[in-house]
Amino acid sequence: MRTVKIFDSTLRDGEQSPGFSMTTKEKLKMARALETLGVDVIEAGFPAASPGDFDSVAKIAEQASEKCCVAALARLNKDDIDTAWRAVSRAKDPRLHVFIATSDIHLKYKLHLTKEELIDKIRTFVSYAASFTENVEFSAEDATRSDPEFLVEAYKTAVASGASIINVPDTVGYASPDDFSKIINRIKQDDALRDVPFSVHCHNDLGMAVANSLAAIRLGASQVECTVNGIGERAGNAAMEEIVMNLKVRKDHYDADTRIDTTKIMATSKLLSMITGVRVQPNKAVTGDNAFSHEAGIHQHGVMENRLTYEVMTPESVGLTENRIILGKHSGRHAFEDKLAEMGFTVPQEKLDVVFADFKVLADKKKHITDKDIEALLKNSLSDIPEIFKVDRYMISSSNMLSNTCCIRLLKNGVRTPEGTAMGGGPIEAAFNAINIATGYKILLAEYKIEAVTGGNDAQGAVSVRIRYNDRSFKGYGLDPNIFEASIKAYINAINNMINQTENQAVAQEGRDRR
Repeated sequence: MRTVKIFDSTLRDGEQSPGFSMTTKEKLKMARALETLGVDVIEAGFPAASPGDFDSVAKIAEQASEKCCVAALARLNKDDIDTAWRAVSRAKDPRLHVFIATSDIHLKYKLHLTKEELIDKIRTFVSYAASFTENVEFSAEDATRSDPEFLVEAYKTAVASGASIINVPDTVGYASPDDFSKIINRIKQDDALRDVPFSVHCHNDLGMAVANSLAAIRLGASQVECTVNGIGERAGNAAMEEIVMNLKVRKDHYDADTRIDTTKIMATSKLLSMITGVRVQPNKAVTGDNAFSHEAGIHQHGVMENRLTYEVMTPESVGLTENRIILGKHSGRHAFEDKLAEMGFTVPQEKLDVVFADFKVLADKKKHITDKDIEALLKNSLSDIPEIFKVDRYMISSSNMLSNTCCIRLLKNGVRTPEGTAMGGGPIEAAFNAINIATGYKILLAEYKIEAVTGGNDAQGAVSVRIRYNDRSFKGYGLDPNIFEASIKAYINAINNMINQTENQAVAQEGRDRR
């Protein structure tokens, strides 16, 4: 049975989609989880896109082990390739991933090139990339809408110029499995390409990303490009966990497997949700909350007799464990650590005291602590954002007869700020307006989400916000059984995130200026 490589683009294609941006520290944390999961290639980012992307790719490259290749994306031009190589060359196994579009519509309206000019560009710049490393991947953007004969010519030119692997992207999610199979078969018919390793990168605009990826695997794809939870541009990319579990469950059909440790799938999925603040849909395959839930009586009866009646894979196979340890206010540190391990989370020793202290505070407020409570607690407690501003005290007045008002005092680096007092259309708006006054920042609230972490009257409120300041967007997260306090914490967390990112960017720019 052959092994298919998993090329994970969560930190590149996934992260560049709206609502999924991550800080460098968050990307590093996610990269460590991906390597532990067992992915073969981490596409760490697009270094030429921004200074922040360059820094995150460089740091991921430095921390990656020999077991994991780190790829940097670059357009087919000298500046992009130079920048990508400077960032990724620090990896033990670096890859340059270069791309250019080959479809007629892209040639005419985006690139303004003839086919002859494009072939010459491929020849020139794939050769240039290959002068840095033998590990060069060439992608023909919008391959599935390209002329098949021209597509073959583009790939042959890339391979002759030094590309070691070619990628067939369904960039706009247009193809069906039949379409995709015809394209791949045409590529494989060419003598110059028959033995060249090929990869696929499928988008989900028509809901076919995983199906197309699996069709390619049956035709011999040596690598599939995908993302955790299927995040990505527009409707997303092929979901890594769905591809992996298809190969695991249907070995008889695909005769292929991966190096992925499937028992770490759920923990990786939850970590991504914790970092981005975007949860997967409940009915999502493999990682959705309902993936292993049964409500219909006939289903419940069948599962109780034999799980195989309605489950084609076990919850344990993807890292879901039975809730054996019940936590409450009398639980000790060892029980708490065991619970974290059972759930697949690893907390650094230097932060365990903070997390456990927050757990005890929560346990005093709630009778029973659920797995979802712990997931939310970890996200809240393990934030790497320095707490420049913290809540000192606040008072909110809300009524359908009087104005909604808030008076709040903060601590800035431990020093009390002047009180901020403001009104609003509701108590949350009043609180945010008061925080703006107390901090001195004129901030626009771009997005506000609140959800109950669990059911019941003692459920915690988890609030995610996105603010805008100086045409940049920053996210924040807050957690508390009191939804007003959770909202205040989230807004302040976003402001702290804004200050931290702005300062880090200034320091990084100063370092580049000196170089």
